[in-house]
Amino acid sequence: MNYRLAPEHPFPTPLHDCYAALSWLADQPDVDPARIAIGGASAGGGLATALALLAKERGEITPVLQLLAYPMLDDRTTTRTDIDERHLRLWSVKSNRFGWRSYLGPLHGGDVPPLAAPARYEDLSGLPATWIGVGTCDLFHDEDIAYAERLTQAGVDCTLHVTPGAYHGFDLVERKAAISQAFTKAQVTALAGALT
Repeated sequence: MNYRLAPEHPFPTPLHDCYAALSWLADQPDVDPARIAIGGASAGGGLATALALLAKERGEITPVLQLLAYPMLDDRTTTRTDIDERHLRLWSVKSNRFGWRSYLGPLHGGDVPPLAAPARYEDLSGLPATWIGVGTCDLFHDEDIAYAERLTQAGVDCTLHVTPGAYHGFDLVERKAAISQAFTKAQVTALAGALT
């Protein structure tokens, strides 16, 4: 199932589409709703994170795992002035500003709801086990590390996989590289462990 994309369809439409897909999946007769994992990469990782939070709020479906590859979690990163872009690739500060402006639409620059930017969500307790992977040369490194730490502090079983020297989307660009294969293997291992 596809979800409607920003900027034509800003928050909350993409998130609601994701929840509709999750509900549909959980209702299928050959699916065990207690063994559903959700995940995504980059903006998709941010949506998966928000989906887990929305599922927690609604209490209808409880995913067993969040699998998040360099998730886009915090719109406040767009206002940082201390980011050294010399080591960033594929996702820049400019790209990030455009991405958040597109996703937030009229909410951009105003009162951003926590479901729109999961790093703003206060109570992270009760979320499913989480795997977060990010590289040290990724713009999202700091916000992903901070979110992983907050999950752990909230009592959520969280595995943080940091790849030294890796940039945003490195595993998709350099699929055959040893670090990319290790990154993928770590995700598969986390998923297998959650669904066993």
